[in-house]
Amino acid sequence: MADENDDKAAAAAKAEGQKKKKAAAEAKAAPKREKTKFEPIKIQLKEKYRSEMVPALIKELGVKGRMEVPGLSKIVINLSTSEAVKNPKVLNNAVEEITAITGQRAVITKSKKSISNFKLRENMPIGVMVTLRKDRMWSFLERLIHLSLPRVRDFRGLSPRGFDGRGNYNMGLKEQIIFPEIDYDKVDNVRGMNITICTTAQTDNHGRALLEQLGMPFRKR
Repeated sequence: MADENDDKAAAAAKAEGQKKKKAAAEAKAAPKREKTKFEPIKIQLKEKYRSEMVPALIKELGVKGRMEVPGLSKIVINLSTSEAVKNPKVLNNAVEEITAITGQRAVITKSKKSISNFKLRENMPIGVMVTLRKDRMWSFLERLIHLSLPRVRDFRGLSPRGFDGRGNYNMGLKEQIIFPEIDYDKVDNVRGMNITICTTAQTDNHGRALLEQLGMPFRKR
């Protein structure tokens, strides 16, 4: 009886071994799957800057080469609201809105000092911020120029006075609902925001020349 059981176990083991060898051979013979290739995001404004705007800026600014041409470094979006002093939960909605607008998760900012007149305590949640670089920066600016700013009521152009003396530009928006990503029916309150466009320009004139080439609609002087 024991010999019979041993023979059955040996036969089962042999069959299992042959099965594994067959599976391994089939796997080896099967064509290898190609790895999925992810194409980099192609942003029209970024490509246009490289191919058309850089040569134009070299000529306009009188610089010697492409390395001296100003470019974008980052875009910072800030939103602060007095509502958060009484109800910090409103910042959750602000985070979701800024995240939808920019495509990058926004973070809650806190107060750096106490201000008794505004019932504000140090380290209290008071606003929302996000910093965009690279492709997200270019994508946001392209949508801001071509989709969002034209939706501002009675828009007459951006003020040219928003430069900080070092080629960076600051602008304020009164309503987040100008962005197509915002569902108006889900908005609990209209909120404004500040947008800072940081450039590599050394002067305001160079910074403005860059932004004008990119399509920023400044008011005529």
